[in-house]
Amino acid sequence: MTPLEMIKSRPLPFAALMGVEFIEAGPERVVATMLVRPDLCTLGDAIHGGAVMALADSVGATATFINLPPDAKGTTTLESKTNFVAAAKAGTTVRAVATPVHRGRRTQVWQTRIETEDGRLVALVTQTQMVL
Repeated sequence: MTPLEMIKSRPLPFAALMGVEFIEAGPERVVATMLVRPDLCTLGDAIHGGAVMALADSVGATATFINLPPDAKGTTTLESKTNFVAAAKAGTTVRAVATPVHRGRRTQVWQTRIETEDGRLVALVTQTQMVL
């Protein structure tokens, strides 16, 4: 089973609730998309910061899971830092691309770029995952 098939066979409940769709998955890169629905927005019809952070957390944690050592039991987020750059309006689709910064035995660090369909940067997220 490929990493993408594995992810799709056991979807993360909160990511599924938000409408996150994983479209690419491998040891060096995990990619997911999400439609910016009105219920994921602020009153100004722009994606809520919490939705941005939850999308990035889901993608970074999934990337860590794919890269876990054989004896690991799972992963959990230790730290996450988000730089908000621009808004994404309701009705658009955002794309999250996670790439590794560090993949160690006890921690992994992933950077996730969240962009609009036309490539405009919405946020840059760096997160540290603990290997359990």
